[in-house]
Amino acid sequence: MYNKDSVSDMQKRVDDFISQFEEGYFSPLSMLARFTEEVGELAREVNHTYGEKPKKATEEENSIEAELGDLLFVLISFANSQNISLDEAFDRTMEKIETRDKNRWTKKE
Repeated sequence: MYNKDSVSDMQKRVDDFISQFEEGYFSPLSMLARFTEEVGELAREVNHTYGEKPKKATEEENSIEAELGDLLFVLISFANSQNISLDEAFDRTMEKIETRDKNRWTKKE
């Protein structure tokens, strides 16, 4: 089936799901709008959890975890729609960060 530790397997799982529908992936602009919506929903949950804005009694239960999951799904969908390997993108980003920022902060002893 799928290896839960592999981003490429997550990308395959999302692709298997979306590929069964005629509509397929949304356009890049729609994907960006969805991503932005999900970031907003995550911000709302963080504000409810750590900020000064409590939830209304009528609001549904939600969690930061659920919103991060939604955001991950949209990110994977966006990457898939652009034929981008998130494994490769992540590796390149970490190489850049590990080089650029290796002496930026105080290292633990």
